[in-house]
Amino acid sequence: MRQEWLRRLDATRPEGTSPLGWRCFQLGLLLLASSALLAGVLLLVALILGCRQRLPWWRDRVNQVLLLVSALMVLGCFTASSGWLAWVGLGNWLPFFWAFWGFQPYLASAPARRRLALWLVAGTVPVIVTGLGQIVWGWSGPFQTLGGAIIWHLNAGGNPPGRLAGLFDYANIAGAWLALAWPFALAALLQRPQPWPKRLPALLITVGLVAAIALTDSRNAWGALVLALPLVAGPARWIWLLPLLLLLLIPVGLASLPGVPLVLQQPARALVPAVIWERLSDLEFAGRRPLAITRVSQWGVALQLVAERPWLGWGAAAFSVIYPLRTAGIWHGHPHNLPIDLAVSHGALVAVLLVGLVLALQIQAARRGMASGALFDRAWWAAFLVLMALHATDIPLYDSRINIAGWVLLCGLRAYSLSPEPRRRF
Repeated sequence: MRQEWLRRLDATRPEGTSPLGWRCFQLGLLLLASSALLAGVLLLVALILGCRQRLPWWRDRVNQVLLLVSALMVLGCFTASSGWLAWVGLGNWLPFFWAFWGFQPYLASAPARRRLALWLVAGTVPVIVTGLGQIVWGWSGPFQTLGGAIIWHLNAGGNPPGRLAGLFDYANIAGAWLALAWPFALAALLQRPQPWPKRLPALLITVGLVAAIALTDSRNAWGALVLALPLVAGPARWIWLLPLLLLLLIPVGLASLPGVPLVLQQPARALVPAVIWERLSDLEFAGRRPLAITRVSQWGVALQLVAERPWLGWGAAAFSVIYPLRTAGIWHGHPHNLPIDLAVSHGALVAVLLVGLVLALQIQAARRGMASGALFDRAWWAAFLVLMALHATDIPLYDSRINIAGWVLLCGLRAYSLSPEPRRRF
């Protein structure tokens, strides 16, 4: 039994990779949402074994850019106004620059990426189950096992109350995880030639995932459902899917957007559930939401900080210290936009280099056919696009599990672009 299980686990292992590293990488992604500690240990083993590559890391121009970014980040710590927090903040970036190189061998083939995508979907099941449990049945934690190696903190009714959070600290972070898993769950549902009875587990997971996203009450996650659907479904289905989506979204837009004439808005609001258009229009805050807690105010203050110290920035976590001083005591941990946060913390040059590099890798993968190719390749590309979009109005990256998943997705884009193998249908 054990040998058979290991044989199955070793299937689709990319050529030249360590069997132990491949096993650890798969199990690490499976456990990532449930336990950052166990997943981190497994992925660290995989990373060390994945560094045994023929070509040294400095031969890759992408790694050269990351080395320059690392040097600028370290240099900025010596002048940072946030003190020791600036050095701690490097942990959100420098280890993952290393992982970007070391994880790529495990993502070098389409079958390997498909296998890893399915592990991510399987690892999302505890998020869905615990999230529905806390909302529907009032489950409350903490639950722990393996001597505390796995601890699940659950608040009955969600966090904030009424919003599904599952294994994450906050509903928006749970929404971000579910959103990046959504394209892969959809791909698992659409894959062929499996008959529908064999697709039943994928169907149950996908339905549960969509329900969980709805219950997070996260507008970003709701948008991710719409953004990823046509990308994963593929151009062949656009002839009927895009008009259908447009038909569904027009009433939502009329009901939610400000400035729509009442003659159009009132019937739209009668058609669209109030819980949707009220949330999208931010009606619960209308007329009583202080400007200082809005995204616009946070971005404005952050851009002023960038203008004051554009070269090396203020240091990691400096925004959380400075923002209350400039807004009569209202606190925010970050400016809810990753490029702006990078510029505040590490300088405009770091932000331009890092964001430009990520965009270039995304575009390069699309130009080589990933966005329009095989089913799971489309899903992979869509998942990373969703994650990029989420970071335009939030920064879920500061949850270590989403940070790891994001870098794995980015590694997959790079590995696809470098792969010489013919594009297959998976």
